[in-house]
Amino acid sequence: MSAVSEAPPRGLPEAEAAIRLAAEGPNDPAPRRRRPLAELARHLANPLAGILVLACVASLFAGDVVDATIILAIVAVSAAIEAVQTRSARAAADALRKSVATTATVVRDGVAREVPRATLVRGDLVKLSAGDLVPADVRLETAKDLHVNEAALTGESLPVERRREESVYLGSSIVSGTATGTVEATGAHTRFGGIAAKLDAPPPATALERDVAAFGTFILKTVLFLVLFVFVVTALGKRDPLGALLFSVALAVGVTPEFLPMIMTITLARGAQHMAREKCIVKNLAAIQELGSMDVLCSDKTGTLTTGDMTLEEHVDPLGVEDERPLLLAYLNSYFESGIENPLDEALLEHAKLDPLDSAVLRHAHPDIRGFTKVDEIPFDFERRRVTVVAERAADGTHERLLVTKGAPEHVLSVCTAWEVRDAVAPLDEDARAKCLATAKSLGGKGYRVLGVAWRATEQKPAYDLHDEKELVLAGFLAFLDPPRDDARDTVAALRARGVTVKMVTGDAEAVARHVAGRVGLDTTRVLTGAQIERLTDPALAHLAERVSVFARVSPAQKTRVLAVLRGRGHVVGFLGDGINDAPSLHEADVGISVAGAVDVAREAADVILLQPGLAVLLAGIVEGRRAFGNVLKYLLMGTSSNFGNMFSMAGAALFLPFLPMLPTQILLNNFLYDLAQVSIPTDRVDEELVRAPRRWDIGLVRRFMIVLGPISSLYDFLTFGVLLFVLHAPEREFHTGWFVESLTTQTLVIFVIRTVGAPWATRPSRALALTVLVVVAVGVLLPLTPVSGALGFTTLPASYYAFLIGATGTYLLVVERVKRLLLGKVFGRPAT
Repeated sequence: MSAVSEAPPRGLPEAEAAIRLAAEGPNDPAPRRRRPLAELARHLANPLAGILVLACVASLFAGDVVDATIILAIVAVSAAIEAVQTRSARAAADALRKSVATTATVVRDGVAREVPRATLVRGDLVKLSAGDLVPADVRLETAKDLHVNEAALTGESLPVERRREESVYLGSSIVSGTATGTVEATGAHTRFGGIAAKLDAPPPATALERDVAAFGTFILKTVLFLVLFVFVVTALGKRDPLGALLFSVALAVGVTPEFLPMIMTITLARGAQHMAREKCIVKNLAAIQELGSMDVLCSDKTGTLTTGDMTLEEHVDPLGVEDERPLLLAYLNSYFESGIENPLDEALLEHAKLDPLDSAVLRHAHPDIRGFTKVDEIPFDFERRRVTVVAERAADGTHERLLVTKGAPEHVLSVCTAWEVRDAVAPLDEDARAKCLATAKSLGGKGYRVLGVAWRATEQKPAYDLHDEKELVLAGFLAFLDPPRDDARDTVAALRARGVTVKMVTGDAEAVARHVAGRVGLDTTRVLTGAQIERLTDPALAHLAERVSVFARVSPAQKTRVLAVLRGRGHVVGFLGDGINDAPSLHEADVGISVAGAVDVAREAADVILLQPGLAVLLAGIVEGRRAFGNVLKYLLMGTSSNFGNMFSMAGAALFLPFLPMLPTQILLNNFLYDLAQVSIPTDRVDEELVRAPRRWDIGLVRRFMIVLGPISSLYDFLTFGVLLFVLHAPEREFHTGWFVESLTTQTLVIFVIRTVGAPWATRPSRALALTVLVVVAVGVLLPLTPVSGALGFTTLPASYYAFLIGATGTYLLVVERVKRLLLGKVFGRPAT
């Protein structure tokens, strides 16, 4: 370690930090405040809830207190259910987000440790290094080759250099270098917090939100004509215009799945909790939909396809002969390096660390770096792809000062003018350079990750920079092995079976990428390199990207470009990365995926965090995401088909009946009870067909369901009308009661049919769904027999009607089952039998 004469800084005392945190609040630039009244107002601002409120007001003006009371009760209960369920879902999601919250390295009482970013206070001393997000507004006390990305604040995409006594701000990230600094401002008092307060606007709509909006538009277009038609017909039929208006408004509400936002929130939140049990944390609920829809996964290899546990296998001279010299120099570099943690450095230090029983004896009797002190460091960056350390050792009254560089072989060779073989240094001519590259390529061809090591004696000077990386002597190469994970091949095959194509996108050399890809079952017929990508147009790259499974030696910008062209071809693309240079790609992908041990920038940019390495965890998350979407799809198919059938029946009956087919309050009550029956859909089991392949919102399927099953429901409604009018000769109130019971019974029990692609008796519903459906049916059948039936406009029905109801319901369910098989069999690959 470098010799330092001054005492290390101690930072704030822990007790003082706690006092300041209590006084100033958490370090959150835009804290989420839950306002119950505001949430209720947002619920009432929903056009559908607004229509109900208007209907309530209109009823009061007309003197119909009973109708107004019922409508108001429906609004209140609906709002209460949504508030409770949504708040519970949000609480679960917030808890999951906190489990992967960004941390900061802070020095308190002289001890450096990781703390949640939200607990930082003014005066805290923080340490920054490559890959960190700046956790607050910080005044720099020290800075070494510090480059900061401030694009979120300034819009400038290129990193800027920051020096001692300058400030770095929350919202920026460290690209390279190291620093320490004192927190000047936290939370809303930061520069970023001021921007967040001024721009207190909702984030851009996700793909899921856009799909929901498109679905809402589709529903509105569908109902608009029929509602206007019914209103005109009923008004011209010399009925009360206000009654006609309330009837039409109730009809509009009845056909719309107004519980959709709540069902989606609950379903996705449950999915997120199940995924968390599978060690897959979802930071944004909408990402579950994208994860389930993903059909291409681009992944780095380290830690996902491979174990991520590097071991040093060989240390050789430039000609490939085993040699201690490159090991000594590389160890010296890694021992003093203070930048971002690197598995190669960890493997090197582990290989030659001090014996735990005797610190003077090295485990392998090499390399001996005793007496060296650190002078300076030129940190790693992704353009140079190397790191340099300057160290000094006193010997025989003189000071030996060495500049040692290690990094990607071609990038190290680019600053070398000599090479060292058997302690002899010779000029590095073209023939020698070719031999050195051949050695590196030979090691890479064995599946090794290769680093070049170079050095030179350097003059005494106070500080060193990039210009000192020149005229180096190549000492040799280190070869590391990161073996494929035991489950990688099986997981890649399982993902392929689930409709997800895995592509390796790595900065490693072509030979290494090809070797690992072959071991895990990826197609290595063609490997596309960064140099080749650079020469391709976007259309050409898009064509090849769909067919190539391995991309090697790609830069961060090229990774992002590959993702962009794949998305342009209509794929839903996920990207799995954990490094600083992966942040742009995590933003570009439809689903950004990282791991718990990733750098802060990557974790913050990701939508999904894997708590365990490897793709097996992700596969479980994908399946869970598809289950969540499958339950949302059930609600859409059930709600739109049943509601459209009721609306079609209402419109037809309004043409011929001398009275309204059902009172407005009865329509609303019918719809409310039906929605209650579906509240437990998020708990239901999901068919294998719905999780076997990626699924996206299919408005065409919803439309077909609505147009085909809706009229089937109406046929049974018209049959009920005929029985009530011509067989039972039912008066108006009995007609209303009979149709209410039939309508609620059939559309509620049909949930058991539509909830599964196969036979309803082959896949059991969840207990919660079965219970809510049966309870709602029982309420609908028994309601006319209760004391409140008169207030609701109901009356008792003859026993013969219930015999008809049983027969009609049974045949209706059988017909729907057959038609459903025909509709879904084409989509999900299960033939109708």
